[in-house]
Amino acid sequence: MAYKITEECINCGACEPECPNQAISVGDEIYIIDPEKCTECVGHFDTSQCAAVCPVDCCVPDPDHKESQEELMKKYKRLTGQS
Repeated sequence: MAYKITEECINCGACEPECPNQAISVGDEIYIIDPEKCTECVGHFDTSQCAAVCPVDCCVPDPDHKESQEELMKKYKRLTGQS
């Protein structure tokens, strides 16, 4: 499933440069994650980098965007232009 950023976000910006899919951007009040681009870092890393660097643990799995490992890998391949 894609990750989301909760309201606890302190706008530190640590997560944005760590996202290999450029799925994180500045929102109106807090950073946001585009679920169409978020692969939980599948294909890039073993763990979700946004969650790993977040100092307040506000990068969490989004239950509204559940995806299997296989679906995440397909999304990774689509986003990176791999067949």
